[in-house]
Amino acid sequence: MNLCPDDQRPLAMELDIPALKAAYPRNEWYERERRDMWKFTSLLGLDINDAEDARHLVSLGEGATPLRNYPEHPQAKLLELDLYFKDEGRAEPGYGANPTQSFKDRGMAMAVSMARRHGLTKLVVPTQGNAGDSLAEYALAAGIEAAIIMPGDTPMPILGRVAALARQHESIILETCEGTIREAGDIMRSKYLPAGYFNVATFQEPGWRIEGKKTLGLEIAEPRSGDTWQLPDVIVYPTGGGTGILGMWKAFAELEALELIGSQRPRIVSVQSEGTAPIVRAFENGDDDTAAATAGHTLATGLNVPGGVGHAKVLQILRESRGHALTVSERAMEEELARCWKQTGWWISPEGAATLAALAPLAEIGFLRGGERVVVVNTGSFEKYLPSLRHLL
Repeated sequence: MNLCPDDQRPLAMELDIPALKAAYPRNEWYERERRDMWKFTSLLGLDINDAEDARHLVSLGEGATPLRNYPEHPQAKLLELDLYFKDEGRAEPGYGANPTQSFKDRGMAMAVSMARRHGLTKLVVPTQGNAGDSLAEYALAAGIEAAIIMPGDTPMPILGRVAALARQHESIILETCEGTIREAGDIMRSKYLPAGYFNVATFQEPGWRIEGKKTLGLEIAEPRSGDTWQLPDVIVYPTGGGTGILGMWKAFAELEALELIGSQRPRIVSVQSEGTAPIVRAFENGDDDTAAATAGHTLATGLNVPGGVGHAKVLQILRESRGHALTVSERAMEEELARCWKQTGWWISPEGAATLAALAPLAEIGFLRGGERVVVVNTGSFEKYLPSLRHLL
């Protein structure tokens, strides 16, 4: 199925935690030395310790990405923050590597593996870009047909790469459209779903992509040394559809059920662009869900999502965590991207720059406190946005 047939809301996969604890009393499900997201083995919806599940696994090295300390950032210095940068973009020796240089690979690795497990042969996704690039990569590896529908103004490195795969492989279909992911979704519903394609759009598959994305939260929490799992005080996350926020929140609940952490949670901050900010508006207005919005224009194309079926849950998590939601300007994103490159040489995405740009306004309103451990998330590589951002280097 896709959405819940009762209320048309996203589904989640619930794990039998007591059975997991009984089977692995010393947390043997955690393979610390493994360099991909499957290090969490039986804590995932597809269990690599199960022979039948493992037979359908499609893995290209995704996950296990660096968590970089960033003490040079101005806000880290000003507030004496213990600032970390979870880098999902460009590969670094000694770590896992998202094959398409995007956090979308975590969700798609799980979604395509689950699709194989259930005998699906045709998948479709409407996307702002990165999810389509990722689906094409994993579908090819799995021998599954895939249709990718994306706006014509998707950054050329992403659009060009999917177009090249579509030219080389009959199993990959690329269709472009005017507008945003919303219009891409209309095409999917009118053309591809009637033709038998299974919808793996954000929140539309039965919890599979959330299971992949929750590994981001597990990696943020996993022990750096010794055996102590620990959460930061704040997580700042660039939010389009919001799958990552739901995934991390699910990961933390499962770690608590396993008695590896307590009930305290990080304060979650959702960052959006000024041009398209449905979550920020709903948060500020005290609404339970987002209203349909008109998409604007932003360098951070992954944030250009005018609405989403999972936004109600994102808002719930922001409030439960005593978190916040805010927008950042295009200029602030550009300045942070350039500053980060000059200071560190990291190839961060505009979405990652948005999380760094959020630190100053969060400090101004007193949301961040001195000495806190703060994790900001970079969801992709600068390379995927060239040449339109080359001048910032």
